[in-house]
Amino acid sequence: MTASSARPRRAVHRCRPRRDRRNSTGFPESPQHREGRFRNKAARPPSSGWRGTLKLIWTVLFDKPADTVPDRALPVLPLTRAQLEAAPEGSLYRLGHSTVLLKLNHRYWLTDPVFSKRASPVQWAGPARFHEPPIRIEELPPITGVILSHDHYDHLDRTAIRRLAEKVEYFVAPLGVGDQLVRWGVEAAKVEQLDWWQSTEIEGLRLTATPAQHFSGRGLRDGNQSLWASWVIEAAELRVFFSGDSGYFDGFKAIGDAYGPFDLALVETGAYNERWTYVHMLPEQSLQAHLDLRGRWMLPIHNGTFNLALHPWHQPFERITALAAEHGVSITTPMMGERLDLHAPASGTPWWRPA
Repeated sequence: MTASSARPRRAVHRCRPRRDRRNSTGFPESPQHREGRFRNKAARPPSSGWRGTLKLIWTVLFDKPADTVPDRALPVLPLTRAQLEAAPEGSLYRLGHSTVLLKLNHRYWLTDPVFSKRASPVQWAGPARFHEPPIRIEELPPITGVILSHDHYDHLDRTAIRRLAEKVEYFVAPLGVGDQLVRWGVEAAKVEQLDWWQSTEIEGLRLTATPAQHFSGRGLRDGNQSLWASWVIEAAELRVFFSGDSGYFDGFKAIGDAYGPFDLALVETGAYNERWTYVHMLPEQSLQAHLDLRGRWMLPIHNGTFNLALHPWHQPFERITALAAEHGVSITTPMMGERLDLHAPASGTPWWRPA
C-alpha cells in the first residue's frame, strides 16, 4: 500500500444505535468485513492441532510458572487531579497495561481505559492486576476523549466505561466497538466509530484508525463481530502512534510511510508467545514495528499490569530495552504514574528490577 492510498477515505459521523447484531447485516461498506465477520489482510496460519491448543490453554489457566507474577509490590507514583491540571501540555502518564493518559492541546485523552481489578468477564476470577491504578476514575479531570483499540477485556473495561461515561465528551472506537458502548448505555451522540484509514477531528486533535493484525470477541459467539485498530494521534506539534494489539505485519510500514515519523510510538511489547505471533508480537517484532513506523522514541506497552502469558512478568522490559540498546533505538520506560514529557522524553529507570 502506498502512502497516498493509505490516507483516510473519509471522516465519520456520530454512532447511532444499531439493530441487534443477530439481525444485522453487519458492515457491508467496510473492506475489512467479509462473510459476516471482520478479517485481517493476511490469513491466519494453520494451527498445530487441537491437542497442542488444549495443552497450551491448560497451562495458561492452571500451570503458569510462578515468575509470571511479581513477588513484591511494584512501585507506582500516585497521581492527583491537581497534578494533572498543573502538568504542561504534551504530558503522558502510564496508568497500566495499555491505559495511557495524554494531555494534548491542553485537553485529556485516555487510551484503552482498564481500571478494574481483573481483566475478565467476572471480578472473582481471571488475571488480576499487579498494582493499583495511579489515580481513581473519580479523581480524573474531565476527559475530552477515550480512544479504544478493540473489545478484549484487557482493553475494554465495561465497568470503567460506565463510570467514565459522564466524565468523557467523546468515545472514538473501531467499527462495532462503538455499537457495544451504546448498548452499555453511553450516549450515541458521544460515540464515533471508524474503519481503517478513516479520520476524525475533535477539539484540534486528529485521530486516524489504522490497521492492526488481531481479532475481537468477548464471548463464545461474537468472534470478530467488531473491528480492531491501531491509532495515529496528531496534535498541533506532536504525533503519537498507539498500536493497540497486533501481530507483526506490513501494515506498520504502510502507516509509517503515510504518517511517520512519530514523536512517540506506543508499541505492544508483552503477553507474547511463539505460538501467538499472528496476533501478538515478540519483542524483536515490536522493535521492527517501531522502526517501520519511523518512531523517534518507543514506549513499550501491554506489560507490567496483568498476567496474560507464560513468560516472566518483567521479561518484556528486559528484552526490549536490550534490543533497543543493540539497535540504537531511543526507548522510554516510565514508571506507572510517572510523567513523560512528549516534547523531550527521558529514558526512565529500570523500575521493574528489585531495588
